[in-house]
Amino acid sequence: MTDFTKIGYLKNGNQKQVLAYKILTEYEVLANITEFDPILVGTIPINIDIENSDLDIIRYCKNKEYFIEKLKSFFGNKNEFTIKETIIDNQETVIANFKIERFEIEIFGQNIPTKNQNGYKHMIIEHEILQSKGEKFRLEIIKLKQKGYKTEPAFGFLLGLKDNPYQELLNYKIDSVS
Repeated sequence: MTDFTKIGYLKNGNQKQVLAYKILTEYEVLANITEFDPILVGTIPINIDIENSDLDIIRYCKNKEYFIEKLKSFFGNKNEFTIKETIIDNQETVIANFKIERFEIEIFGQNIPTKNQNGYKHMIIEHEILQSKGEKFRLEIIKLKQKGYKTEPAFGFLLGLKDNPYQELLNYKIDSVS
């Protein structure tokens, strides 16, 4: 099983994964915020990205104001830098966006340990589903994403999930995969 908590696996991946590794290390994106237990999540790590997929990084931020100041000091000078505060799943959330070279980067912070955040849980479950379903399924997910589906709804559609794919994926059992 791939250790998604460290980005070393990207070095041996596809062209976009290798480039993501280069950008994240060269610009010290993760190194600058290592105290927040950052994890790269989303579609690029599990090879279901499309042309405009961004680099999604989740963070554990116990102190929102401190976290915001760190984001501004490290990334405030990057192209198209924005930062906003919102509520997601009843949690205070800080989201920063910026661009480095060809990548849009989103840093998502909540006062939840990163391995307990839904972004990480979804990616791990989706990775396991992709491993069990194979290449044809992976390509079908990408086709749906190219048609405008978000990742979890694409999985939900192909897996026949009926209600809220974001919630249903969290409870999905791989042994039910045929």
